[in-house]
Amino acid sequence: MNRRTFVRGFCSCATAALAGCVADNNRPITGGSPELAPGYRPASSTDEGGLWAQMERAEADLKRSRFLVQDPATRAYVNDIACRLSKDFCPDLRVYVVNTPYFNAMMAPNGMMQIWTGLLLRVQNEAQLAAVIGHEMGHYLRRHSLQRWRDARNKTDFAAFFAFAGVPGMIAQFGVLASIFSFSREQEREADAVGLDLMAKAGYRPLEAVSVWEQLIAEQKAAGVNRSRSVFFASHPEPEERVESLRAQAVQRTDPMIGDGIQYDRFRYELRTIRTMLLADELKLRQFDQSEVVFDLLLKAHPESAEIFFYKGEIYRQRNADGDRTKAYAAYERSIVLPGTPPETYRSLGLIQMRDKDYSKAEVSFRRYLELHPHAPDRVMILSYIQRQS
Repeated sequence: MNRRTFVRGFCSCATAALAGCVADNNRPITGGSPELAPGYRPASSTDEGGLWAQMERAEADLKRSRFLVQDPATRAYVNDIACRLSKDFCPDLRVYVVNTPYFNAMMAPNGMMQIWTGLLLRVQNEAQLAAVIGHEMGHYLRRHSLQRWRDARNKTDFAAFFAFAGVPGMIAQFGVLASIFSFSREQEREADAVGLDLMAKAGYRPLEAVSVWEQLIAEQKAAGVNRSRSVFFASHPEPEERVESLRAQAVQRTDPMIGDGIQYDRFRYELRTIRTMLLADELKLRQFDQSEVVFDLLLKAHPESAEIFFYKGEIYRQRNADGDRTKAYAAYERSIVLPGTPPETYRSLGLIQMRDKDYSKAEVSFRRYLELHPHAPDRVMILSYIQRQS
């Protein structure tokens, strides 16, 4: 997915999310929004009701999207976490996992939630995933989008603004879009508080919400990514200040009588069927510096993961900067001595050895690859390499 496609898709999602945020004319909002009640649906005769109908059509399109993750185990798992957090609101929610390798989650006012796969790659345990979901539910339950819509209507003509969503000019307006969609600091603090309450009541460790932000900040800083270019940070102001605020609130809500409240093993097990896809999609972004930080953070949690070492080696091999070949060798060799190394580790090692004209070692690596993966789609090509070196 290129940047233009991504931005266009994000704008469409954001349009759908805010479309349902127009206040019901029969329920005026003064100051803050009334908290949502389970089973709520606006009357179809109101402007909010009409926009909910539009969102339902957008949701129908999402269901048919080729980017929707269809793996039943993953979908059931993420939905279960949302229901644990939402309790009585569970029947009102529809959770969709979208194959987009960026960290983001969003929730529309009609109960449609999107979880992007880049988020699933970066969180380290179930409690961290629950922290993000809980935060988005905080915005949903407190109906912050209704307030944001009223503010946005005073800033610009949305009908004209979104007319540009399908053309390249939309990329230049991305910064404006992020500014309009960002919640106020008060709303962010309120969503944080609600999310932490939901986590604590569901038995999760609230301090894991702090860990999520610390990891994201480390990734952005180490990779030299401008905060304004980050989809998630663009709508969440002052992340360093948020961390300290979150920490203080999380400590207040931590119950020492509850276990670790992390659910690390369950998280690893339930996402096992898509883990390779998550890693491969991150690599395909070709944002090698940032992906290196992501994989290093993952290795801190999974120091014996042969698969992550393989993908880290792929960063170095594909980037091919000064010193990267040596780093790639080291990553592949580490992967090989660990259980569960991907067969492709030997193929990549062979490609480096062939480039270094170490043909005898390359042949050994290629033969090992085909031995472990006899039906490899590139078998014919690899056999031609072996024959050329023989």
